[in-house]
Amino acid sequence: MAGVTVITSDPAHDQRLFAETLGLPLRPPVTDPDSEYVYSEEVAGTKHFGVWPLREAARACFGQDTWPDTHRVPQATIEFEVDDVESAARELTDRGYRLVHEARTEPWQQVVARFQSADGLLIGVCFTPWMHDDPAAP
Repeated sequence: MAGVTVITSDPAHDQRLFAETLGLPLRPPVTDPDSEYVYSEEVAGTKHFGVWPLREAARACFGQDTWPDTHRVPQATIEFEVDDVESAARELTDRGYRLVHEARTEPWQQVVARFQSADGLLIGVCFTPWMHDDPAAP
């Protein structure tokens, strides 16, 4: 598993909950100082834990600031590492799942395709270069 991220419509509240109340060592990404996203790669049991504002999730998935009415609003996302994101995405569509978006490289260099469970969980199949011994490997 690459990571688990809470998706929130109230980033300040949930940042306080996870950082102050639960004591998780969350920090903002150095690559995007305007983002309200916070995360940690130091939470035992996961490689990555984050708190992702819903508008930023909507931007990443749909290129807009609001989550579309055509999809359930997610409360969380979970991502699974795979060797070949395009093949994994193709297998998902072959099995009848509708992708939120095809495999693509995010600004932070993760390759990811996303879809949703019946209840709205946002699920990613991804390749995250810095989580591998050889970050250049596909």
